[in-house]
Amino acid sequence: MDLTTSRELADIAVEAARAVGDQLRKAFRSRPAVQTKRDFHDPVTEHDKAAEERIREVLARRCPDSVVVGEEGGTRGEGAIRWYVDPIDGTANFAAGLPFFCTSIGAAVGDEVVAGVVYDPVRGDEFTASLDGAFCNGEPIRSSGARTDREAMLLSSYPSPRDLAAEGEEALRRFARMVEAFASTRRPGSAALKLAHVAAGWSDVAYGTRVSAWDVAAGSLLVERAGGVFIPLSGSVFEQGGYLACVGGFDLAGSVMAEIAEGRGA
Repeated sequence: MDLTTSRELADIAVEAARAVGDQLRKAFRSRPAVQTKRDFHDPVTEHDKAAEERIREVLARRCPDSVVVGEEGGTRGEGAIRWYVDPIDGTANFAAGLPFFCTSIGAAVGDEVVAGVVYDPVRGDEFTASLDGAFCNGEPIRSSGARTDREAMLLSSYPSPRDLAAEGEEALRRFARMVEAFASTRRPGSAALKLAHVAAGWSDVAYGTRVSAWDVAAGSLLVERAGGVFIPLSGSVFEQGGYLACVGGFDLAGSVMAEIAEGRGA
């Protein structure tokens, strides 16, 4: 894909994300009613569903011959361009009033993510990526920071409840190794926004398991175009599984994460 088309798709993603910013800011800290999907650890609100429908409207108008794969509404449409949409990545945070959530929209053609946006409506931070580079609020960003675990900030969702159910005490032992190895370990609760922060160099390493393409498509491109490293542990960003990302220059081979992530495609 040429750079011009990639930039155009990024602009469309930005327009769609901005279209739901006001409604998410207005609903934030209103303690909306919460329903659950898979189990009580997997919440959804009326705002997730309404925001996704609004995003779909913008994408249908601006890019009608395309497919939209959304967390709430499934797959709809036909075309060569696929949009991966998470209207609120970090719903539990959003519902409780914790300001770490975002809207994530990634565009893909074939087996390549070619454009994306991760939009933080509370802070107003707009992370955009195309084949031309990665930006935050229009300014270029570079993914750089710590070089070793003992200097680094790790953002991790591991172990999730499903990790604990599948691995038992081994998951706790892995998590303990991570906490001991890194200077700081945090569990902020949004895969897309974690990746955006690694892309900007605000954190050094991000790790998660059992994510879907709408969680990480845009963020993966942000990290890569900013000069960082993104590794889909399932083999593809489009397959459900785990991921590992780090800033450029980080000693991943010497990190405890290399061993923990090895063979863990979940």
